[in-house]
Amino acid sequence: MNEPLDDAARETLKAAGWQAVEARDAVTKTYRFANFVEAFGFMTRAAIWAEKLNHHPEWSNVYKTVTVTLTTHDTGGLTALDAKLAAKMDKLAGG
Repeated sequence: MNEPLDDAARETLKAAGWQAVEARDAVTKTYRFANFVEAFGFMTRAAIWAEKLNHHPEWSNVYKTVTVTLTTHDTGGLTALDAKLAAKMDKLAGG
């Protein structure tokens, strides 16, 4: 799963609302929830999946907003692990 992400998979991420990060081979997305408890609940559920995949996001939470950046640090860029975690996070967020 540490192979660089191909163009088709990158387009799939883009279509799901993930945006390229300038000057990095990474993607980012901001999730907005009804309140802090929902945002924190999302982060908790996502953290369990990140641990299962042994692939951890860069993220921050301010009240009801969670901003996530994904990249595979070991390879210095996007891989299938990022696409898999992005899809799981989108599903957990209800999208």
